[in-house]
Amino acid sequence: MKKLIFSLIALMTAMVMNGQVKQTYLTLNNGIQMPQFGLGVYSIPDGDETYNSVMTALKCGYRHIDTAHAYQNERSLGRAVKDSGIDRSEIWITSKLWPNEYGEGKTLKAIDRMCGRLGVDYIDLVYFHQPVGDFVGGWKEMEKALESGKVRAIGISNFDVNDSIWNSIVENCRIVPQIVQIECHPYAQREHWQKMAAKHNIQIECWFPLGGRESKGELLRDPVICEIAKAHGKSPAQIIIRWHMQMGFSVIPGASNPDYIQENIETFDFALSNHEMERIHQLNKEKRYFNMSYEDQVKWFSQFNPTD
Repeated sequence: MKKLIFSLIALMTAMVMNGQVKQTYLTLNNGIQMPQFGLGVYSIPDGDETYNSVMTALKCGYRHIDTAHAYQNERSLGRAVKDSGIDRSEIWITSKLWPNEYGEGKTLKAIDRMCGRLGVDYIDLVYFHQPVGDFVGGWKEMEKALESGKVRAIGISNFDVNDSIWNSIVENCRIVPQIVQIECHPYAQREHWQKMAAKHNIQIECWFPLGGRESKGELLRDPVICEIAKAHGKSPAQIIIRWHMQMGFSVIPGASNPDYIQENIETFDFALSNHEMERIHQLNKEKRYFNMSYEDQVKWFSQFNPTD
């Protein structure tokens, strides 16, 4: 409960409003500040759909966009950022390297190619996307990229397979990751990984915050969440996003529909009470919607190689 109270106070006092821009910022373990809320462009097709989604988001006040080499839409994202007229320094761009780009002699070159696809001189955050391949060797080059200024923060995505995979990076690196990106939502609050991240002051960022397509809207129909939404005059999605933010997580809901893009960011004008936060906490059953075994991840992720 103390954590919830602290998170609420910290987020409300850290709020920054500049015209249309409404945002809270999280300070990473290297001192860099990252916008807490953003747009994920996973599964949004390259071309006009990604371009228009990002442009809409930026006009609505988003300042954090999350993509990946595997999504194959970095170029369209980069064009939208350039055409938006917003200063590059105001927009946080995240992307992710695929396992075939891990390894000494490979990772730094892959980051350079990523900058080229995005049309930028630096990337705010680069993740290792999956816990497959030579991530131990590649992490040494991630550290070099951070120190050179080519990237501002480095992280690991989906390294919550088991403690051994996690520790192969976190317990044996020279520079600890700033962020870990994992599936996290009210039904899967990942309490073990919250403790693992807190041990090293690693920020948690949540994908599938609303459950994703695999959930078939289960979270959005939850009676407790719907009751809280009605009390605030908000949608269930807005309640879930607000819960993530008051938990201190970074949250990147995906959307291409302009109405949903606008709806998702309208979460800065209200706060959940401690009682409401506790009610949502009680929904946890560590029910994930992505359930591929690690053996299958190794098999399938090793076979797929995204193009440049």
